Amino acid sequence: MADLTKTEAWAALTAHEKTLSRMHIRDLFAADPRRLDWSITEAAGLTLDISKNRITGETLKLLVDLANARDVAGWRGRMAAGESVNTSEGRAALHMALRGTCGRDADLGAGPVGPTVKEALKRFLDFARGVHDGSITGPSGKRFETVIHIGIGGSDLGPRLVADALRAHNKNGISVRFVANIDASELLHALEGTDPETTLFVVASKTFTTQETIENAKSARTWLEAVLPKADVPAHFAGVTANTDAARVFGIADAQIFPFWDWVGGRFSVWSSVGLSLALAIGADGFEDFLAGAAQMDEHFCTAPFEQNMPVLLALVGLWNRNFLECSAHAVLPYDHGLSLLPSYLQQLEMESNGKSVQRDGAPVDAPTSPAVWGVAGTTGQHAFYQWLHQGTDIASSDVILPLKPHHHLTGHHDILTAHAIAQAEALAFGRNAEETKVELAAEGLSGAQIQNLLRHRTFPGNRPVSVLTMERLTPKTLGALLALYEHKVFTQGILWNINSFDQWGVELGKTVAGRALEALVGEGRLEGFDASTRRLIEAARIARSSKPSGT
Repeated sequence: MADLTKTEAWAALTAHEKTLSRMHIRDLFAADPRRLDWSITEAAGLTLDISKNRITGETLKLLVDLANARDVAGWRGRMAAGESVNTSEGRAALHMALRGTCGRDADLGAGPVGPTVKEALKRFLDFARGVHDGSITGPSGKRFETVIHIGIGGSDLGPRLVADALRAHNKNGISVRFVANIDASELLHALEGTDPETTLFVVASKTFTTQETIENAKSARTWLEAVLPKADVPAHFAGVTANTDAARVFGIADAQIFPFWDWVGGRFSVWSSVGLSLALAIGADGFEDFLAGAAQMDEHFCTAPFEQNMPVLLALVGLWNRNFLECSAHAVLPYDHGLSLLPSYLQQLEMESNGKSVQRDGAPVDAPTSPAVWGVAGTTGQHAFYQWLHQGTDIASSDVILPLKPHHHLTGHHDILTAHAIAQAEALAFGRNAEETKVELAAEGLSGAQIQNLLRHRTFPGNRPVSVLTMERLTPKTLGALLALYEHKVFTQGILWNINSFDQWGVELGKTVAGRALEALVGEGRLEGFDASTRRLIEAARIARSSKPSGT
């Protein structure tokens, strides 16, 4: 594939950007009374409004030309057919097949994956139903009251986010907790107040060798063995893995091992048996609704023309903001407390997928790729980093995400929350110019000299690009659609930039160096291979490790 910046479509966009460089989003609204006709898209219970971006209808047309030139439709078809779109690892990426949609007919050598996926889904949902109705218990016969999910990365963030977001849908009386960090504090906190007889551990690891996950699982097993008969302990574990043999060696019974496959990428795995803990939280029916919402977005992504294709539009606008408006940061601003973990989830999805500097063929990229993704839910962020968003020297793009109806009865709270979301989107895009500021300051009774002194401090440039996503209410279906939307956005941008969105070699480097450092810290590992600063840190850690704890 030709370098992105050498394509005719890129050249056309570059020339077009020069015509918009002096225009404000205010001007674009004034110039196009029918702006909302082409900038609002609906799909799978979501509504996307891209009108508050620094684009015109012509911008959108040229961006669609770029998507066609980069063969986004062809790559989408190859992904659905089960081809090795994860080129550096020689793997397919069939996360849509987990939702029973595009890709379910792909044949990886043993027939279509659809029936295999359906069988695996039935197994872990039947297990969840058994835990809920009390037909599956520990050896004591007591119902499980606490589920502790042990995983990390994609085997943690997905189910953790969704279980947290859909807490109002947990009608089963089961407390679902999550452990990811190797810092034992998180595990110890999760164990607080739990009864070993009524606690189920779900260990999720694709390889079942992930250091943090297995170490936490071993400590959980030790905790159980200190109280329960050793023969009873296996019944308190379920394993979710592509390496079923390793789960058996750990001591988990076959009936409680739930497989998934090497073509399920970690950050795309919440739809698989990795979602077992989620099904235990919101119920099997709730999990099926979650899949259904994602499936609706899949069908939309695979069939809608690019001009009305929500994931493609979100990807194209994101590329425009990143590559032509030079927005190196992107704020995810959900106005629902249940979505507090969404910025972290999207950090992994976007930055781990597209935080790359190498094209598929090994050549360096010729344009900036993923921006830094960050954010906070609700109005708390407004009292922190929104000052930077409004008046900082750098310009960030933003997604404002708003359920229009609450899942609680305190509607007055939601009215205020909604007003803030609407206001922030408008303020970021339109700002407040000097004339408007003068009028407001005069209304406050300030003198001419005072107004002049405060004018620049109280003027806001605006022109910050904002996309607004709304839904009627946050439900399993709309959340499934929302996460699938961002998955497809990430895939589309990866094709545009010609990078592999499905590997993560930068993560692997850290693991390799950590292994060497651990050997040097606790074993006979040599220090010679480390730089002077790293050697000093290891030596300091050795001293601290061998000394008595403070206070003794």
